[in-house]
Amino acid sequence: MDHIENDKQFQGLRVNKGTSEQPSVNPYLNNFKKFKRKSYTVSEYVEGIRKGNISILGQAVTLIESSNPDHYPIAQEVIEKCLPYTGDSVRIGITGVPGAGKSTSIDSFGMHILKGNNKLAVLAIDPSSEVTKGSILGDKTRMERLSTEKNAFIRPSPSAGSLGGVARKTRETIILCEAAGFNRIIVETVGVGQSETAVHSMVDFFLLIQLAGTGDELQGIKRGIMEMADGIVINKADGNNIDKAKLAQSHFKNALHLFPLPDSGWSPKVLTYSGYYEIGIAEVWDMIEEYITFVKNNGYFEYRRNEQAKYWMYESINEQLKSNFYNNPKIQQELKSLEQQILSSQISSFAAANKVLDIYLKH
Repeated sequence: MDHIENDKQFQGLRVNKGTSEQPSVNPYLNNFKKFKRKSYTVSEYVEGIRKGNISILGQAVTLIESSNPDHYPIAQEVIEKCLPYTGDSVRIGITGVPGAGKSTSIDSFGMHILKGNNKLAVLAIDPSSEVTKGSILGDKTRMERLSTEKNAFIRPSPSAGSLGGVARKTRETIILCEAAGFNRIIVETVGVGQSETAVHSMVDFFLLIQLAGTGDELQGIKRGIMEMADGIVINKADGNNIDKAKLAQSHFKNALHLFPLPDSGWSPKVLTYSGYYEIGIAEVWDMIEEYITFVKNNGYFEYRRNEQAKYWMYESINEQLKSNFYNNPKIQQELKSLEQQILSSQISSFAAANKVLDIYLKH
C-alpha cells in the first residue's frame, strides 16, 4: 500500500513499502527431509560400536534412553550382543555439591587420562526440570578441551526425574562405551543426594569432590556418602585458598577415622588439588590407579562387579513391575476412582493401595 507520508507535500519524509508477511512454516523445511538420520539394524549398531564409530554409538545411546516401547527390544538386543566385549575398563563415579567444579575437574582429569593412550567416555547426568522435564545439557561447554579430543566421548543425559537425578540407562550406556573400546569411564552425578547410591552401584571407584572455605566443611554431607567415597578431594586449592583447603583436608581425614574400614580393605584418602589450575591432578589419578591395583589384588574388584550385576537385575525387575503396573488400563481406571474416594475420606490411602494391589495380583 502507498503511504500518505510519501506525498510530495511532505518534504523529507519517505516510508518504504516493507515486506510481505512471511509464512510461519519454513518453506525450505521439506528440503531437509533427505537428511533424516539413518536407522540401523541390530548388527549394524553392534558393528559400528565395535569399530568405535562415535555417531553410531551416540545413536545407540539415544535408542536405549528412548521411552518408545518399540525401541526397547532392539536396544536390549544391541546391549546383549555388546556384552562379550565389555568389562575391560575402569569406571569412576564423581560427585560433589553443586558448584564444586565437577565438570571443570573432569576436563582436567580427562586430559591427564588421555596422555596414557586411553579412551575416555564421560557420562554426565544433567538435572531435568520437574515442570517441563527438559535439561540444559551444558556439560560439553564446561569441558572445552575434552569435547574436541578424538579419543573422548562426552554424553550428557537428562536425569528424566529418576531417583535423585541418575539417568536410568547409564549402566547400559557404560556397556556400549566399553564395547566401543573406551577403557576409562567417568560418571558424573547431579550433586549430593540419593543418586549417589545408584552411581556407587555401577562404578569401581567413587570420588567425592569438596570445596574449602565455605563454612563448616562437614555440614550437609550425609554420613552415607562419606562412607561410600573411596577418595575425597578438596578442589580450588590455589592462591589464598590453599590454607583453607589444607584445613578442610584435616577435617575430612579426622571424620573418616570415625567410620569402619570399608569392605574393600582400602583406607579412603583425602587430597587437595585445583581443577582450574591443574595442580595435583596427577596425584588424584595416581590414587585411583593405586586403589584399582589394590582391589584387583585382593579380589574385591571382581566381587564388587558381580554384586553390582545382581543389584541391577533386581533394579530392572522393580522398574519393569512398576511400569507394567501403572500402564495397566484396569489399574489406571481403578486409581482414578480410588483417588476420589481418598479425597472424600471414604477410604484411607493405605487401604486404597492394598485394594489396587489385590486387583493387580488377581488380574
